[in-house]
Amino acid sequence: MSNTALLERPVTAPVRIVSPTDAAADLPSIRSPRGFALYVGIDEIKAAEAGVSLPLLVDALRRTLAELAPSAETHATVALAPQSAGGRDLDVVRLALHEPGAIARAQAAVEEEKDEDAGVVVDISRKRVLLDGESAAFTYKEFELLQYLVLREGRTIERSELVSALWQASSEEDAPGERTIDVHVRRLRAKLGRHEDIVRTVRGVGYRFDRHADVTIRYGHGTPSPDRF
Repeated sequence: MSNTALLERPVTAPVRIVSPTDAAADLPSIRSPRGFALYVGIDEIKAAEAGVSLPLLVDALRRTLAELAPSAETHATVALAPQSAGGRDLDVVRLALHEPGAIARAQAAVEEEKDEDAGVVVDISRKRVLLDGESAAFTYKEFELLQYLVLREGRTIERSELVSALWQASSEEDAPGERTIDVHVRRLRAKLGRHEDIVRTVRGVGYRFDRHADVTIRYGHGTPSPDRF
């Protein structure tokens, strides 16, 4: 039978997760593999929709292990979380069971939030720009323009490229002339305020994004590739 527990205390020693290749490399050393942890992210509702339950899944895994390695010892712990807890089930499980990597990412996220109090944060994953901790009122097109430059950091982008990339022929909005790009950039800079010089003009060519020490770029899953924007 599985044991159910709400884990609120940290483990006393970090656990190292190793791949079979790493395990083989470790064999001659003082330490050697003694088991493994398998984190399964699925809540009771999703399990019921699949026609199973958490105890049934635990029992099935244990029976499979008993057939393959009868001498193996097992211990199952169900991670509990408030019903209002968001995020992926697997991430919640790993954090609740104090998996070192999950804890490190959670702490990094907290530190990242603290960094929002000063400078510029271009959050590509959330489609927003923060200026000294405050959300800037960028239009969709202004953010797309800044994002295009950010994803090509250090490269000078010609006006013609900006027009063809950001104003597609299928768009309801009429594509501007190359000089009209200058107007959009001026509006963008005005909203950047004292940080306006992160978007530089390359005379006679176009524009370039230059990162400063007080500029933070946040990338997320699904961030468009600079080659496939």
